[in-house]
Amino acid sequence: MRILGIDPGFAIMGYGVIDYFKNTIEVLEYGVIRTEANTEFNKRLLHNYQGINEIISIYKPDHVSMEQLFYNTNQKTVINVCQARGVAVLAVAQKDLPFFEYTPLQIKQALCGYGRADKNQVQQMVKVLANLKNIPKPDDAADALAVAICHAHSYREERKNLDLCTSI
Repeated sequence: MRILGIDPGFAIMGYGVIDYFKNTIEVLEYGVIRTEANTEFNKRLLHNYQGINEIISIYKPDHVSMEQLFYNTNQKTVINVCQARGVAVLAVAQKDLPFFEYTPLQIKQALCGYGRADKNQVQQMVKVLANLKNIPKPDDAADALAVAICHAHSYREERKNLDLCTSI
């Protein structure tokens, strides 16, 4: 199964593409879609949309997973990130790809076994689980790989539980 993980953002949108087969994770690509601060906001959204479309066209993922947003104290930032997230979701929907969302707690639990793990612990687990030499940089790319790995593990468990239920 090929999974595209997305860490939503309007200035920096992280992405990570993995292949997951028989409990093995192979990282195909990771990086960020970056927009300049002085760019008009609508142009930033367009750039993010086009970037996600290009990644989908190149890697042809089977599933797309994204980190759910959590509210912080800066409402303007949350609204802008929601809009950037929306253009990424639109790109996925236009390709009719299965879409999954995970909370930061679920991602930390899936990778570290502990929902309150810190950012460094999650990044170390991305490195270990994906058999990488270094922690992926920038952080947004590591976060995107984390959500893709979370989906690989969560979807496997969901399928296993479904198979158990249908065999009873």
